[in-house]
Amino acid sequence: MCSSNISLEAISDGFDEGGRADAESPEAYYARFRLVGTETLSELLEKYKTDCDVNCIIYDPFLPWVLDVAKKFGLVSAAFFTQSCAVDNIYYRVYKKELKLPLLETEKTVNIPGLPVLEPSDLPSFVCVHGSYPESFEMILNQFQNLEKADWNLVNTFHKLEQEVIDWMAKFLLVKAIGPTIPSMYLDKRIQDDKHYGLSVFKPITNVCMKWLNERASRSVVYVSFGSLAELGFEQMEE
Repeated sequence: MCSSNISLEAISDGFDEGGRADAESPEAYYARFRLVGTETLSELLEKYKTDCDVNCIIYDPFLPWVLDVAKKFGLVSAAFFTQSCAVDNIYYRVYKKELKLPLLETEKTVNIPGLPVLEPSDLPSFVCVHGSYPESFEMILNQFQNLEKADWNLVNTFHKLEQEVIDWMAKFLLVKAIGPTIPSMYLDKRIQDDKHYGLSVFKPITNVCMKWLNERASRSVVYVSFGSLAELGFEQMEE
């Protein structure tokens, strides 16, 4: 699929018919994705060697094996973190075992270089509630397994917003703030038709939501987002 300046290609995760649901376990899915993804990405790069001159791969660090493919082809590599630099720094400290988990019940504050003194409840739930979503937590930590080899680590933030933590991480990683990555019409308006992200984890039901909202009294609705990984029980939903 092509637009004026972007062509979209696909690689395989090894489960082309049913996706992740066809894997016997999350571990089996990630292992298969790493194997087949490495093969099909390599095939794609081989194809483009004759069609155009590829010189850089920007990749989601949730797929750390992409960096190995980039090195194999002698390409510049850039990991792109979509979360804030503060959150990335916390997870990095956990990965390096500099922030020990589980947190001790006696710990009232947590000291992490580059960040202000935090309370345990200030940390991501993966960290403060150790053992919650173990498969997702392992995937989060695996983002950092080979970052030192990347040519750049791009973060969805801007320097003035997180200056202290960005400067701290820049001491040991090649960090560059490139955010906020939101449509141009919310920023500089240089691209007049750039108003939407163009993708969503879930299929939006905008019309239904807007109709319901329009029927509510002014200032009577509170919007709460739990993210795409949360699994709420009945009691939590009622609360």
